[in-house]
Amino acid sequence: MSTLTTAHRPSGAAPRRPYRPSGLTWTVLRLHRTALYAWGAALLIVAAGLIWMHAIGPGARAATGDCGPSGVFSSDCGFTKETAAERIHTYGLDLASACVTYLLYPVAVWAGAALTGREMESGTARLAWTQSVTPARWLAARLAVPAVPLTAGTALAVLLGNWTRRAGNGDLSGGWFNTNVFVSTGPAAVAYALAGLALGALAGLVLRRALPAAAAALAAAYVLHSVLDAFRMSLWPAEKVTGQAALHIPHGALVLERGATPSADGRSGIWAAYQPESHFWPLQLVESGLLLAVAGLATAAAFALLRRRHG
Repeated sequence: MSTLTTAHRPSGAAPRRPYRPSGLTWTVLRLHRTALYAWGAALLIVAAGLIWMHAIGPGARAATGDCGPSGVFSSDCGFTKETAAERIHTYGLDLASACVTYLLYPVAVWAGAALTGREMESGTARLAWTQSVTPARWLAARLAVPAVPLTAGTALAVLLGNWTRRAGNGDLSGGWFNTNVFVSTGPAAVAYALAGLALGALAGLVLRRALPAAAAALAAAYVLHSVLDAFRMSLWPAEKVTGQAALHIPHGALVLERGATPSADGRSGIWAAYQPESHFWPLQLVESGLLLAVAGLATAAAFALLRRRHG
């Protein structure tokens, strides 16, 4: 059989080899496959947990009841009727929300330490630049390749989290204005991840050493997260009411300020400023825009630095 096969092969033809992916994209995936596997495993765990919590959500809702008129949470409701299903649903959502909210930090550290810092420190980047790969193309691949699974995976986690949250009692899973709930239920989660990626990559190019770059990226992520967390409710004009309306703030709103002002007849007038739940999307879009602007500026700075150092 081998003789016949050899006889029918054209003379001088090289043996066929199975197709193997190649190119800069495949190189990035191969070099950072451990991080890709870890991200995929974490996403599968979070997705499986959220799907399971969605299944037990109706049981948690039935156990807690309406919790007062119009779904207003009372101090007695959650504690007197708490069940295992309700505890799992609430704590599970809290854990999933925290994982999505603080994804910024591990992404920034990984990008600073492994994505650019380690390759600059070890000389792998310079070696790539001698293989017909320009520095700009090298950096573009290192930003674009991880950005795709980060965006897709984070968006999936956000959608599954919202789906699961609607299956349970919303009053028991945290107000929309709580940091973990706010970030993990909208596009800001994706924007935080991309900002962490860009800041980490910039730190790696600036410091050119893995550990210092990881520390600098972590510090930058902390500052960014803290500043936006402190000023989040100032990113969109608050509603201001006076008189009796100040004593009857809509359910689900976050009261920012409340006070009294003296009037001409000596009586005090009551006023309040609050963010209603209807401002969730304006606040989400403004914060996401700021984060994407930070990501864009960090990316532009990284390309400019690379161009100035290496032409």
